[in-house]
Amino acid sequence: MTRAEHVTQIAGNLDHPWSIAFLPGGTEQLVALRKGQLLRLAPGRPPQTIAGVPAVFHAGQGGLFDVVLHPKFAENRLLYLSYAGGTRAANQTRIARARLDGDRLVDVQTIFRVMPAKDTPVHFGGRMAFLPDGSLVMTTGDGFDYREQAQRLQSGLGKIVRLNDAGRPLAGNPFVGRPGAQAATWSYGHRNPQGLAVDPLTGRLWEHEHGPQGGDEINLIVRGGNYGWPVATFGKDYSGATISPFKRYQGMIDGRVVWVPSIAPSGLAVYRGRLWPAWSGDLIVGALAARQVRRIDLDAAGRVVGQSRIFPSITARIRDVRVAPDGAIWLTTDEDADKGSGGRVLRVTP
Repeated sequence: MTRAEHVTQIAGNLDHPWSIAFLPGGTEQLVALRKGQLLRLAPGRPPQTIAGVPAVFHAGQGGLFDVVLHPKFAENRLLYLSYAGGTRAANQTRIARARLDGDRLVDVQTIFRVMPAKDTPVHFGGRMAFLPDGSLVMTTGDGFDYREQAQRLQSGLGKIVRLNDAGRPLAGNPFVGRPGAQAATWSYGHRNPQGLAVDPLTGRLWEHEHGPQGGDEINLIVRGGNYGWPVATFGKDYSGATISPFKRYQGMIDGRVVWVPSIAPSGLAVYRGRLWPAWSGDLIVGALAARQVRRIDLDAAGRVVGQSRIFPSITARIRDVRVAPDGAIWLTTDEDADKGSGGRVLRVTP
């Protein structure tokens, strides 16, 4: 069945397109570029740059990450941008809220900053999603050199945070009131989370993250869950050294999928669409190092029953995966140095 995909290039020669959001009406999209641009795509027109994006820290893996629309965007025109802010000596993942007014953002406010700041230009996280209750969740990375902070509740590194739509921690978060703990934390023990998706039917929150050498994983996120990093991991350090003697650890939650060797997952979507009805409720995962798209077959209870490569005609570093309102699957790809081409936005249908 995967031989039958039809791939349409919507835009090309882009500088690391990191994420996509679909505007109401179904014909226009917003695309965030890592260097700090937000583009509007519309049929028959060249990409249009949206003014007013906050300045980003564009170095290493830092830059502009996700763009997510408020659940009531059609009424209030609010959107959210996650991005790296600060300097090489002190930077962090931030969230800005703004209102889209024509071809510019207005009323731009930075509503959340991950603390403490760090001095590494890597492992920012930055994937966002709205839960069915209207709360906003975002992944944060461990900063690479600060992996132990993923286990420390007083640090914002290596976490998923849960906020209201104005960027404030919610009273129902699991560590509110615990001395020293950050009130925004929803789950912890994460390394470098590059995928976050909510199942619109069940409300389940799925996440995936990069391990070091091996140990990439998909997690089903629960309130207050500890996902193990760096106490429990299937990966090795880049030097070949052992990070931890434990692959699993009591009280810590195992990944639903673990990849050894790494595929470098980036971009995650739950498929609920009409074009591939047999995939309903399954996860669609992009991969950077493996240069492919994978389907994770789930049963009704959310258990993994298999996985397979899909869309074999696509052999590129996949950065983002989204399901459009019409059921098509949209992808963004990184620049392809081997082919001398920039990043692309692709639409895939059967």
